[in-house]
Amino acid sequence: MSSSRPATRIWPLAWPIILSNITVPLLGLVDTAVVGHLPDSRYMAAVTLGATLFSFLYWGFGFLRMGTTGLTSQAVGREDDSDIRNLLGQALLLALGIGVLLILLAEPLIDFGLYLLDGSPAAMALADDYAHIRILSAPAVMANYAILGWFLGQQNSRVTLAIMVLTNSVNIVLDLVFVVGLGMTSDGVAWATVIADYTALGAGLWLVARQLGRLQGRFLRRRLLRFAAYSELFQVNRHLFVRTLGLLFAMAFFTAQGADQGDTVLAANAVLMQFIMITSYALDGFAHAAEALTGRAVGRRDWPLFSSAVRAAARFSLVTAGVAMAAFLFGGHALIALLTDLPDVRASAADYLPWMVVMPAIAVWSYLLDGVFIGATATREMRDTILLALAVYLPVWWLAQPLGNHGLWLAFTAFTLVRSASLAAVYLHYRRTRWTSAATPACDQGIQDQG
Repeated sequence: MSSSRPATRIWPLAWPIILSNITVPLLGLVDTAVVGHLPDSRYMAAVTLGATLFSFLYWGFGFLRMGTTGLTSQAVGREDDSDIRNLLGQALLLALGIGVLLILLAEPLIDFGLYLLDGSPAAMALADDYAHIRILSAPAVMANYAILGWFLGQQNSRVTLAIMVLTNSVNIVLDLVFVVGLGMTSDGVAWATVIADYTALGAGLWLVARQLGRLQGRFLRRRLLRFAAYSELFQVNRHLFVRTLGLLFAMAFFTAQGADQGDTVLAANAVLMQFIMITSYALDGFAHAAEALTGRAVGRRDWPLFSSAVRAAARFSLVTAGVAMAAFLFGGHALIALLTDLPDVRASAADYLPWMVVMPAIAVWSYLLDGVFIGATATREMRDTILLALAVYLPVWWLAQPLGNHGLWLAFTAFTLVRSASLAAVYLHYRRTRWTSAATPACDQGIQDQG
């Protein structure tokens, strides 16, 4: 493969991920519309509380997707079909173990999570019922993370699109059947999601069986049943787990501090966070493409190919960030009006809109380099940079409190800036010392020895 090839591979890998990301808010919109037409607002509050709880709980284990992608893409680069096969087996067994553990710990996890969210008594009771249903999907959700990561590591992002479209389509149809057709309430929304998750798992396993038929080698008992054989997977994933928790904390802290400033500020910040989510839908596509391409290059120890993949992904990412900045600068007020018709919320969001205009230029590097570091399985560095960013985020917020919500946005922007800058500094250092044809074999091996 020539060093120019990644430029032609970025878009085919990215567009299915971008489209699959777009289906996520569509599902949220349908959930809201379905329960929003029920006779009491407590049903919508229950679904909102429950969905928020599981967004944090499940995505805390998103390392199953990211770690599997990085290790699989490197195995693809080594052309090691046996390793590709056994990484899937390990990831699925680990996912199953985590999923069963979450069900066993459902009571304390749900109680603690809902206590932190602190809704009204009526909404909390319904949210508790919703959560006890949703937790049943934990094994399926964890396994789907592993399957999606495995396919993405093989540069097959269309599977991601197919599974996400299937999941959300089934979920939407069952929402309508259970709530509108059968007269269920928030419990119907929960059952729709559980059934959709297991439907996706069934489809994913069918696609896995087809793909395994194309691979050489076989599953090895010593790889699947010996705890020591999981050391590489645990080493990569433990750092990703801490990194993900740090990112979730930053978002939760931002929401909580906005809530302390009143409902109008909270709502305005929620509207503006949609700007960040819109940007992430596109940038994630190119970051995921970078994971697969750089991981393959690392597996082959082809450092010119590695650099070419990074440059190609960077070009697409920078263009996307530029388009987002222009869209927010010239169309930000119209987008705010589209998202809310409350005059006070519109006026408040408009006050903080300039932060959204500059955010894509700052955040683009963290998205891109997260993908590069996942592909290289340099996950310790991802953990360390998120902790460094948090160490700046909290003091800046403390010092900037007199600025009100502008101070909160300043702190969040500083968090994003430090995260991007520190990842970039590590990347430039490793490009000179590890990710280069001049690196020694021991230095190359250091990519795997991040723990």
